[in-house]
Parts: sequence; structure tokens; C-alpha cells
Amino acid sequence: MTASESASAAVKPVVRARRIRFSYPAGSLQRHFVGGDLVMSHVVAHLSAQFPEGEDFFVRSVRRFADQITDPELTSRVQGFIGQEVTHGREHRALNERLHQMGYPTRRIDRFTHHDFKRLERLLPPLTWLAVTAAFEHYTAVLAETLLSDERAQALLGSTEVRSMLLWHAIEESEHRSVAFDVYRSVGGTETRRIWTMRIIRLTFTASVMFFSALSLLGDRATYNPVRLFRSVAALRHSPLLTRTVVRRIRAYTKPGFHPDDTDNTALLAHWTATLFGEHGSLADHLH
Repeated sequence: MTASESASAAVKPVVRARRIRFSYPAGSLQRHFVGGDLVMSHVVAHLSAQFPEGEDFFVRSVRRFADQITDPELTSRVQGFIGQEVTHGREHRALNERLHQMGYPTRRIDRFTHHDFKRLERLLPPLTWLAVTAAFEHYTAVLAETLLSDERAQALLGSTEVRSMLLWHAIEESEHRSVAFDVYRSVGGTETRRIWTMRIIRLTFTASVMFFSALSLLGDRATYNPVRLFRSVAALRHSPLLTRTVVRRIRAYTKPGFHPDDTDNTALLAHWTATLFGEHGSLADHLH
């Protein structure tokens, strides 16, 4: 049995949607809510703005093949995946509306993302939709597990409700990181399509984040303070979300035989499940 087959056959985390709500009262967030950092605040706002339409696309892509899945365990994980992604979309919409009120162009990015995914669905076959979903799920899982494992990343978010929401989102992304991948593989998706899809996404997604974050920054008066802008751009070199380890993990996806579960996240999930949702968990009062 290969390493990839062993990872694929390993016991998977339980994937279930948590009934949870977050709120962002006026005045509860600073304008630059990611550690006071100008550029990272706009980058995170941009990513949040993309999530609702992205999550909807991921659900459609996986659901399209649900009736072809014969493994009961994978069927159960798909149901949990759909429930989690629907909840993620709802909660990011609430955050994005608050960010819009604070001056971030989240509504505009949401509309662009909607049209972008609809165009993709018109032009490409459903199996490629699934390959796109599996690739993006790898991106989000790597960033999620970086947030959960790197105290510097956690420190950027302070103690706001955004921190709480992103930690919850991160733990669920880590729980379901291999669902779309396993569905893709189970319905006959090839290694060639999977790898080339990620190579294209790596270029287009990076360019999209840079372009729209730059446009967002142009609408922020603080951007025109050259000292603050220079310091913020310079700080990107030391961002915990842009380390060599993060880049290496994202690039690993294009290796033949790769599987998301090649990296063990068992201990990480156990720790954060207890920390956030245990008897005295910090988010236990958010559950309904």
C-alpha cells in the first residue's frame, strides 16, 4: 500500500455541521482588524468576501456527484461537508456585511466572485468543477491549519469575534479537508486533471488576491500614509501565513499520489475541539 493509499484509508475525522452564530455589533471591530495591520486587514477582508460564493460553488460541485458515491462513510462525510460549508457561507455573509459598513468593498467582491464561478460552470465540465473544489479546499485547509498551529497567526486576530469565527471556520476546514478530494477520486477524476487544475488555480488565485486587495487598499485613506504602507508591505515578508512551510504544503498538492491526509491533523483537531467546544470551551456559548 502506498503512502497516499494509507492516508486515504486512515480513520477520517467526523464531519458534522455545528449550529453556531457570531455577531459583530457596531464599534466592536477596529478599522484595521487584523492586528492593526493595514495590508493584512484588506487581504483577510478580501478572502472573507470570496467565501460565501465560493462555499456555494463547492457545495454544488460535490452535490453534483453525490448519487455516484457508494461508500456509506464517504456519503456521511459529504453530508457533513455540505452542512459545514452552508454554515460557513452564512456566517461570512454576516461578517462581510459588517466589513462593508466599515468601508471594505466586500459586496463588490462578492458579486465578482458570483459571476466568476457561474462563468466557470458554463465553460467547464462538472468533473473539473470538482477538481477546482478539491484544489481550493487544500488551500483553505493549509491556511486553516497554519492558523490553528501558529501562535503568531492567532495573535494577529487579537480577541475579537473575528478571531472566534475564523478559529471555528479553521477547525471545520481541517475536519473536511479531504472530502472533495475523495469524492473526486471516487468518481474517476484523474491525477492529470487534478494537478493541472491546481497549477492554474495557484496562478489565478494569487493574482486575484493581489489585485483585489490592492483595489481595496486604494479606497482606504490610511494607504496614502507612505510610512504606514511601507511598514505594512514590509511586514508581509514575516507573515505566518506566507512562510516556506505554508508554500511547501500548498505546492505538495501537485505531486503525483498526493492525498490531503498525508499530513496528520489528529492531535491538532483534538486540541482545538476541546479548547473551543469542550465543557469549558471558549465558543461553547455560541452553539445553539
